[in-house]
Amino acid sequence: MVNIAADVWAHAESDADRVAIRSPRTITFGQLRRTNEQVAGAVRAAGAAPLDRVLFIAPSIPEFPEIYYGLHAAGVTVITMNTMSTEPEIGYVLDDSGASLVIAWHECADNARAAAADRGLDFWQIDAGFSFDAEPLTEPHQHAAQDTALILYTSGTTGRPKGAELTAANLVDTVTSFQPVLNIDPDDRFGTGLPLFHVYGQAVCMNTTLSTGASFSLVHPFDPKVMLDVMVADELTTLAGVPTMWNAMLHVGGDYTADDFTALRLATSGGASLPVEVIRAFKDRFGCAILEGYGLTESTGAATFNDINREQKTGTVGPALPGSTIEVRDPEGNVLGADQPGEVYIQGPTIMKGYWNRPDATAADLRDGWLKTGDIGTLDADGYLSIVDRVKDLIIRGGYNVYPREVEEVLYEHPDIVEVAVVGVPDEHYGEEIAAVTVLTEGSEATTESIRAWAKERLSAYKVPHLFAFVDALPKGATGKILKRAIDRDELRSVAAQGNRA
Repeated sequence: MVNIAADVWAHAESDADRVAIRSPRTITFGQLRRTNEQVAGAVRAAGAAPLDRVLFIAPSIPEFPEIYYGLHAAGVTVITMNTMSTEPEIGYVLDDSGASLVIAWHECADNARAAAADRGLDFWQIDAGFSFDAEPLTEPHQHAAQDTALILYTSGTTGRPKGAELTAANLVDTVTSFQPVLNIDPDDRFGTGLPLFHVYGQAVCMNTTLSTGASFSLVHPFDPKVMLDVMVADELTTLAGVPTMWNAMLHVGGDYTADDFTALRLATSGGASLPVEVIRAFKDRFGCAILEGYGLTESTGAATFNDINREQKTGTVGPALPGSTIEVRDPEGNVLGADQPGEVYIQGPTIMKGYWNRPDATAADLRDGWLKTGDIGTLDADGYLSIVDRVKDLIIRGGYNVYPREVEEVLYEHPDIVEVAVVGVPDEHYGEEIAAVTVLTEGSEATTESIRAWAKERLSAYKVPHLFAFVDALPKGATGKILKRAIDRDELRSVAAQGNRA
């Protein structure tokens, strides 16, 4: 019987005054548990039973763990979503999951409130200093290992977003996988500006830190200068981010030197490939190496990591985490030898249960216990994985996954758009930028600005294209299929430089 909340609560029993959240306000493990108990009691009093779905939307603030572990303690299946989600996006998740309760932080509550109201669902707005009058739930629900504790929605290049079912055991096993390779202990001070609604910030960083008894510092919204100031003030020993964050911190001016960050022993990066020159520059300036890892929502964020106790190979995402196995296979499913590129498969205790109510999608991505990732990679003779490319057209912009078809389907609804292809274009800051190559109706007066404004009403901000190229026709194959590989990315950058960037 397992529950991630129970692992966090254990530190309130052994040392209630130990600091759990250090920034932007201090919360001890004892205080965190008491608030969690209050939340859990209120959820149960509202009629939510174990494994009922509850949607929770909040940024990376102290209230996130206060609500999150309370929901887990109540035994409900938690669903977290991006704070930038639109009303239609939230509505889709509510309909697909059958959620019975929606909880949202007041600054991002409007769309969630509207979606809940349309469906007659209970809605709770959370403000600073929130409290509940219900009888606290003082013992966390005991899940069976394979109970679905968390559903995170992830889009594919075909169809609508799918809910990855992460089990109670998946959450605990992710912590168990990362603790020994990070050498994390209760004296560590972990900091991040990552979104906690995402698997990396939530399952890998927050759960691992608080389950260990270490303290957690949060910066929201991410600001590189603020992050550096928190690193100094809180004497952070461990920091997690995505490539755009490291790059932004490197470009902060001021008199910072490596002597200001002597406590920092480890920086971890994921979400997208990190340029080697950024790793070197960070080490030179801050005196700490950035270690890369690799994981997917479907693997609870865990697969490989450049273990701090082993040789770190810059440019790789490390060997398999403890308990996991990585294979690289050809299209026929045969395991390939060292340094041969093929599709990455993962097996281990962090692999999802499946996709919520999607047996066909589950069967397509889970093969005899192995997760078919859709990523192309190579394994060297020592078992270190390098990600080479993506099988599908996934765009990773600033650590956020953007799926072209979802964006295209929205753009096709625009009355002036005849055809559109959404592709990723290399970008020095974001890793990739979103470009829309568009065919407009004859005589259309639509502009980059007008189309972007229209799209922002229907898509989360990070999914909206920033580069536009207007063409007479898109390249197509013999069957009429648009050939994205024939689109010149360098030309798109040139077009953007001429003013079609918003």
